Amino acid sequence: MVNHMLMITADFENIASLQPQGGCDDPDFSYFFKIKCGRCGEVSQKETCVTLNDTVPLQGKGIAHLIQKCKFCGRDGTVTMIPGKGKPLTQELSEGGKYAPLMLFDFRGYEPEGFVFSGAWTAESIAGTKYEDIDLSGEDFNEYDEKGECPVMISNLRSKFEVVK
Repeated sequence: MVNHMLMITADFENIASLQPQGGCDDPDFSYFFKIKCGRCGEVSQKETCVTLNDTVPLQGKGIAHLIQKCKFCGRDGTVTMIPGKGKPLTQELSEGGKYAPLMLFDFRGYEPEGFVFSGAWTAESIAGTKYEDIDLSGEDFNEYDEKGECPVMISNLRSKFEVVK
């Protein structure tokens, strides 16, 4: 069992926090990334999608959020999401160049590669204005905060998976 924490960071301008639309444990938020087979090293050509709401039973006991067979060597692997470990990316973390933990994954037979910023995100400006349904697939977000009378921006999105013991 190898757990990987998805970590994110970005550059903020007048933004206080960023997270998935329904929070880090949003049951409907889709996490997209490629997976690499632990046996043969083959990387999936397309991104894999997992959500907390979609589960499959494992043989014996327990559940996973994905069971997938490697197209190259035929080995089965699973991905299980472990909620309750994520936190929003805050202005303090962003300014310090630090990453925020978003979601913990248990990978068996696979390793994650390259998270894709897609889906609906929510951000709050330093003036308290909430922005919802933000699409970060274009890799940045620009608006004008009427309440704070200033521009707001999210740019330079970065992610990494860290092994957690």
